[in-house]
Amino acid sequence: MSNADIRGRFIWHELMTTDPDAAGAFYSKVVPWKTQPSGMPSYTLWMAGKTQIGGLMALPDSAEAATPPHWIVYIATPDVDATVAQAERLGGKVLKGASDIPNIGRFAVLTDPQGAAFAVYTPSPSDAAQEANGSSSPGEFTWHELATTDHAAALGFYTELFGWEKGPAHDMGAMGVYQLINREGANVGGLYKVQSPSTPPHWLSYVQVPDCAKATAAAKAAGGRVLHGPVEVPGGSWITMMMDPQGGAFAVVEPPKVAAEARKPAAKANGAKPASSRKPKAVAGKAEAAKPAAAQPKPAASAPSPRTAPKKAGKKAVKKPAKKAAKTGGRQPATGRRAPARSKSTGARTAAKKAVGRKTAGKKAAAKKGPAAKRASAKSAKRGRSVAKKGSAAGKRAAGKSAKRR
Repeated sequence: MSNADIRGRFIWHELMTTDPDAAGAFYSKVVPWKTQPSGMPSYTLWMAGKTQIGGLMALPDSAEAATPPHWIVYIATPDVDATVAQAERLGGKVLKGASDIPNIGRFAVLTDPQGAAFAVYTPSPSDAAQEANGSSSPGEFTWHELATTDHAAALGFYTELFGWEKGPAHDMGAMGVYQLINREGANVGGLYKVQSPSTPPHWLSYVQVPDCAKATAAAKAAGGRVLHGPVEVPGGSWITMMMDPQGGAFAVVEPPKVAAEARKPAAKANGAKPASSRKPKAVAGKAEAAKPAAAQPKPAASAPSPRTAPKKAGKKAVKKPAKKAAKTGGRQPATGRRAPARSKSTGARTAAKKAVGRKTAGKKAAAKKGPAAKRASAKSAKRGRSVAKKGSAAGKRAAGKSAKRR
């Protein structure tokens, strides 16, 4: 890669702090980094695997009182001196003039017109740092955000200086506009208006992590302070803004695809089914209703009331509820209705109907008998009439004798 192709890349990140040893221990617990000696006095390298992504050094004694611990971004340029001169013409200021680092490269420290500090850097052809940026692996810095007092003016400054492009803008309501910045068609960061007047303009860099929640918890346990998050942002990424124990601000980001894969094992461990496999209650209800009647559970049997009993039910089916009602004080257990009272006239009519029924049954029985039975019945009838006549004559004679005696 030639130096002409690196213009505008975020190529290096450096933490200047009051306690480098404590900072090295803290970040190694929060993000997938390790520290490694650089070969230079008082300078330590941040390593993400085998990739050098930044450095760690102590704040100069003269700067400790005025400058708090902070991260500073290094943006690549093919010519540091020419970039410094252009930045000054655009309203920027020089904090540290162009200087060489033997066998490493050349750099300078500037501020933009609104006051945010950044560095420009031209690596030597043999410097591995120029290959460190541009990937999206855990431990890499994958997003950069500028909080400023005038995002439109800041965008004009950086696009002119590094050739960045204006990307889409997102209206955040009361928080204003979040303006994306592109490099060679890819989103590399954003700009927004700082919310508090007491917060100076600054750059904030995001480290990619496998799990945003775990990184946040680890930072808190190690003495860090959470400023915002974890929270999901448009696009599905999860972020947390934090501050290390010495006061350096940084952020972590969990990409959308990593977030989806990281949550699958957790769901299996809890024995929960994924959301796509769960049936809503409404669907389950429809499936139950679609079953045949024979497959559905039968309702509990209840005694039919006189008004709801089927017309084809026999006399026994109608009488049973009445008997139960008599035992329960005239109230049917199943329906709670009183059985109808039976009047005297109703009883008389019922007795008459029974008598008629017996006569009819006798006639039917006689009709079924043969001629012999009819003759026997006729003789029996004659004997009855003869006895009646004799009884009547004897009665008359007895009555006459009694009258004579008197």
